[in-house]
Amino acid sequence: MSLLRLFILCALLGSLSLCASAQTSPNPQATGPAAKIKTKVKSKAKAASYADSVKFAREHYVIDRDSAYIDPRVGLRKLMGGNRRFVENKSIRPRQDRAALLNVEKKQRPFAVIVGCSDSRVPNEILFDQGVGDLFIVRTAGQVMAEASYGSIEFATVALGTKLVVVMGHQSCGAVDAAVNRPEVPGHIVALINGIKHAAAVSKDQPGDRLDNAIRENVLEQVAELRDLDPILSKKFKNGEIMIVGAVYRLHDGHVEFLPETLKNLPAFRPAGTASAAEQAIKH
Repeated sequence: MSLLRLFILCALLGSLSLCASAQTSPNPQATGPAAKIKTKVKSKAKAASYADSVKFAREHYVIDRDSAYIDPRVGLRKLMGGNRRFVENKSIRPRQDRAALLNVEKKQRPFAVIVGCSDSRVPNEILFDQGVGDLFIVRTAGQVMAEASYGSIEFATVALGTKLVVVMGHQSCGAVDAAVNRPEVPGHIVALINGIKHAAAVSKDQPGDRLDNAIRENVLEQVAELRDLDPILSKKFKNGEIMIVGAVYRLHDGHVEFLPETLKNLPAFRPAGTASAAEQAIKH
């Protein structure tokens, strides 16, 4: 082999080696800041795609809010679905932009009233994955109610047409803990304790954790309180115009348990102004 041919062969082999090295060596741009931003964008796009998935929508009850507003049974499932999304870290955060703000500027149609605790660890719109104008929230410590709370709930059901009322307590509630463990409290806090005393007493002889039992019993008693509240809520509930149920939120995992005791033997839903077949027969 001549010297010239040997030189050309070596040059050719060197070029091939460089090409192979270029293909296998890592691209600095693939692991740099630009790549990280690209990954974040892909993650956001993936999160947005959850809402577009038919299967995801079906399993997590992603449904238009108008249907939830019209029928409290649909509204209840919508809350359950939103909480499931929150627990699974798949929240879609609906109606949380400027357009949503403008949309409810002149009128609101919340599909659910949440009667809940003032505790800062219980962010209702977040844990139910809802947005602006979806929830009408009445909050006091231990969700203890008096005239102002009653009036607020009645306003939502009468003036706003909301048909679902959820009384929601939560794990480690300080107000309930005070009613269970502190016989004396300062100032107006006593008004809260007095409202929870009966539930605390009932829980004393129940098996299991007394505080958890008292929290649950407090919700059950408050649901009964609203169902019997004259002159508006009791009538609407018995007529099937509204649904009043109870729930407890778990701080450690974000799950909302809707209490089965409050979901049984509910009056059949009947929109306001709708007469039953028997009533229509009597009229005619």
